[in-house]
Amino acid sequence: MISRDKAPTAQETFMQMAQAAGLRGRLFVTIGILILARLGVFLPIPGINREQFAQAVQGNNAIIGFLDIFSGGGLSTLGIFALGILPYINASIIIQLLTAAIPALENLQKNEGEAGRRKISQITRYVSLGWAVLQSIFIAAIWVRPFAINPGPAFVIQTAIALVAGSMFVMWASELITERGVGNGASLLIFVNIVAALPKSLGDTITFAQTGGRAAVGRVVVLLLVFLVTIVGIVFVQEASRKIPIISARRQVGRRVQEERRSYLPLQLIQGGVMPIIFASSILILPAFLANATGNRTLSEIAANYLSPGGSAPWAYALVYLISIIFFSYFYASLIVNPVDLSQNLKKMGASIPGIRPGKATSEYVEGVLNRLTLLGALFLGVVAIIPTAVESAVGVPTFRGLGATSLLILVGVAIDTARQVRTYVISQRYEGMVKQ
Repeated sequence: MISRDKAPTAQETFMQMAQAAGLRGRLFVTIGILILARLGVFLPIPGINREQFAQAVQGNNAIIGFLDIFSGGGLSTLGIFALGILPYINASIIIQLLTAAIPALENLQKNEGEAGRRKISQITRYVSLGWAVLQSIFIAAIWVRPFAINPGPAFVIQTAIALVAGSMFVMWASELITERGVGNGASLLIFVNIVAALPKSLGDTITFAQTGGRAAVGRVVVLLLVFLVTIVGIVFVQEASRKIPIISARRQVGRRVQEERRSYLPLQLIQGGVMPIIFASSILILPAFLANATGNRTLSEIAANYLSPGGSAPWAYALVYLISIIFFSYFYASLIVNPVDLSQNLKKMGASIPGIRPGKATSEYVEGVLNRLTLLGALFLGVVAIIPTAVESAVGVPTFRGLGATSLLILVGVAIDTARQVRTYVISQRYEGMVKQ
């Protein structure tokens, strides 16, 4: 007999994954769609001189490396799924920002329930389509056209249609995983794309250690230890939360008087997860991307010297990166948790924080706690974002270029969320078995 109060063990989890038809079917759907999405990366866009394109791409490693995190190498290889899930992620971020600024969208999210969330999802799909069209036209007309065998309007149109179709298929696949599979579809697609690059990085690292002698082995060991410590720290901080105690008022139901119930309000240390680092990385990549598109020498010098970890002023890169992470951490935390709405909801439920008066005092208390947590989480994200890159440059091991803090945070965060959802399915299967008995 398994106690209902205990968390499922690893043995019980694997048994349920193998025996429970519902969970097993969800796992098969998830794995099948992920494999299909990976195969689309290797379907090439026709009409391009790939040798010339590969030589040109080597000079833009910063831009390609960042965007390839989300496309799984599709941009550097120019596959049909080159855009990947990137337009959908951009559209989701835009809609989240607009929801806080447009009252109609805020009303859909807060007051319309499931119908409102479906409407917002539909709007996100349309924005994703428009964003994919803009990105595909830019890639086809400016980025890829100089390497086309027969450059012309027909090539631009065909390439743009292929990229948009691939992006929409990936978006549909991510939603299908979310609905009928296990975990968040968009996050799992990014997770698989990052994991797909690990074998090559590990192979290059082993070759570097074998050809470089004992000094190279020592430097690789130091870098791997830093990665290991970073991963352990990310796991602890991802799970860290501040539990604010809450007391519910006494209630009388008929002749019975229900005693006051004690619970807690969990506030995560990192409210935005990996989003602040993604936003900050986008800000740092934007000047290099614009310089590459326009050919502006001033932008190119600024991006190379002040906004690159290998530039002449790495302190400027670290300072701008840290300030951007702190700013976006506070911005994203304000979108996720609204202290005023939270205090109003507690007041409606007849609940309160011990020693804090309901209403404005509660909202000010929650806001103060949230600000302190956000500052600590932002500083941790800044340290995680800067230290691995700095150590990698210091030890001189270039084989993990591209596997930075953003990749580590995504890998750990998605793994934790997916494992938590699997455990939830296992617990639900356990309770269903108890009811049948």
